[in-house]
Amino acid sequence: MNLNQITLPARDMAASTAFYRRLGFVQIVDTPHYARFECPEGGATFSLQLAQEACHNGAVIYFEHEALDALVQELQQRGVAFAQLPEDMRWRWREAVLFDPSGNKVKLYWAGEDRRYPPWRSEIRD
Repeated sequence: MNLNQITLPARDMAASTAFYRRLGFVQIVDTPHYARFECPEGGATFSLQLAQEACHNGAVIYFEHEALDALVQELQQRGVAFAQLPEDMRWRWREAVLFDPSGNKVKLYWAGEDRRYPPWRSEIRD
């Protein structure tokens, strides 16, 4: 199996779709209640689904980019506001944090090999 799709709630589809396009994603489905985006690299997609009520799901969506600091600077020039600028984390990732118009937490990060192979990696299977 391979994780390829995640759907986030969106209270305002126009604001939310504009936000993700501003981040550099390509919108490939556009309806009043559902939108899907392709990541600029790889083949992963994610989507937004119209939510009638505020949703605080606690989920965090991560998008990886090797040149994180340069990407954050470029996005700031496009008017994207960050809650946390790129910072080295104790788990050896570099992360920036922002929120989409619906309040979904988004992390832009770079982890390199540590994403899949941290020093504390274990392989537990049934």
